Amino acid sequence: MKILFTKTAFVMLGVVALLSSCSKKQQSDKTGIPYNDRANGSYTKFRQTHPSPGPGLVPIEGGTFVLGGSADQDVTFDYNNVRKRVTIPSFYMDETEVSNQDWLDYLHWISVTFPQDHELYYDALPDTLVWRRPLSYNEPYVQNYLRHPAFQDYPVVGVSWDQAQDYCQWRTDRANEFILQQKGILASAKDNKGKAPAVPAGQAPFNTDMYLNGQYRGAGIDGKKMLPDLNAGNTTGKNKSVRPVRLEDGILKQAYRLPTEAEWEYAALALAGNTEFENINDGKVYPWNGLGVRSPKKATRGMILANFKRGEGDNAGVGGYLNDKADITAPVRSYPPNDFGLYNMAGNVNEWVQDTYRQTSSDEVDDFNPFRGNEYTNKRLADPVKGIYAKDKYGHPIKDAATSRKKLTYAELIASQGGAAPAATTTGGATVAGQPANANSAAPPLRSDLVGKPYNADQRGYNDTVNRVLYGTTTLAHDQSKVYKGGSWNDLAYWLNPATRRFMDEDESSAEVGFRCAMDLVGSPEIHPQGKPHFGVKKAKAFKAN
Repeated sequence: MKILFTKTAFVMLGVVALLSSCSKKQQSDKTGIPYNDRANGSYTKFRQTHPSPGPGLVPIEGGTFVLGGSADQDVTFDYNNVRKRVTIPSFYMDETEVSNQDWLDYLHWISVTFPQDHELYYDALPDTLVWRRPLSYNEPYVQNYLRHPAFQDYPVVGVSWDQAQDYCQWRTDRANEFILQQKGILASAKDNKGKAPAVPAGQAPFNTDMYLNGQYRGAGIDGKKMLPDLNAGNTTGKNKSVRPVRLEDGILKQAYRLPTEAEWEYAALALAGNTEFENINDGKVYPWNGLGVRSPKKATRGMILANFKRGEGDNAGVGGYLNDKADITAPVRSYPPNDFGLYNMAGNVNEWVQDTYRQTSSDEVDDFNPFRGNEYTNKRLADPVKGIYAKDKYGHPIKDAATSRKKLTYAELIASQGGAAPAATTTGGATVAGQPANANSAAPPLRSDLVGKPYNADQRGYNDTVNRVLYGTTTLAHDQSKVYKGGSWNDLAYWLNPATRRFMDEDESSAEVGFRCAMDLVGSPEIHPQGKPHFGVKKAKAFKAN
């Protein structure tokens, strides 16, 4: 009893200390002004969080590894996966490939949200004709693979890189919209007696960028539990001032996107499972340990660890004992996951990644977070003075190609959005003529003084010298060539190695290519700090005026 009382008292003391610490107002370390206090300017400090992954994602703790290092042969003689040590920041990645059911959810949303927009629905349909072969009877897959319930947990195929981009945008908006509805910040069916909330006529569906810019509000949209607005004065009573969520609140998730090629390869290898005290005990050829493709465990000894083609005419094994238990694709949770908890990072379907293909990428990309394919954009402003974004008919912000890596002056910003160009701006005593961008075009016009010169990359993307004459003529690789990785149900074991890479045009698709999504991880890169040594950090001393 005495021990029980002591433990209980200790817990109660801890709770009291926690409550007392929470009751003290936080203050700025640099000015001493209290935060979240209307009487002192309403400076706002948000709770610091290490955000959880979005739905379907698992955390991947980053680190250094050798890009291309797992390749043990080059049967294609492309020499396109040269070894290079790089560092990958921590990120989130889909546990499984995107499935047919996931894609049907997407199609259903389009059909009920834009019932008259037949072009939008048609453009989102996968190309089921990828199953057709002139000398194969694959017509049942053309008709059934996407929609029949028997295939609902199989990976979606026939999806182009461009379609995968659209899905990532849609998934970002739907996930964030649902988070806000669950918290009562946005109106939901619960607020409307079980019916979908009545969005005002002319209002496009929820978009994360538009919401964060304050352009998605009003009757039928605002929920009953919006956050108090400390800057507006009244924060109590029935008519208290409220506001939508801000990025600083840490409530909304980062955007879903395709993983970069380096992220995908790092996640597939999952060397974290072979690491102890910064030492990698054993390398890998596949996402699992060992040099073979069969399970060494007693209960599953001899079973194939991934869905691939073992040889010509052998897609499944022998009838009566199908070894990999699949003839085409397999359900997205088939086979053991790797040490990061990711399923089918080898075989089943190849997977699109974000990168534009170049044979020499490994030599040229940065050694921190390597990626090739940046296309920098700015959101177009419908009203530069008020900061209101221009949007398309689907509620997405219109984006223009960025022309500078440097923050524009306010006068240059107004001019770039269609206002009058400033005569000149003065910076450090030097006078520079204003250079407004063409806000009505998707990209700035090619500069005549750069056309035809040898290519020379400029980090801003603006002063690139461009020679487009030979693109697609002497080489199949061009700016629309995108990388896919991982091997498929119809590939030999060589392609299961995470370092192998192939490419296809972004508007093409295949019965052997699907995808999974990733998401940025913001904040500390350490995923599992428990049980690891750390330096102690002192809190700043509270300021008291004399």
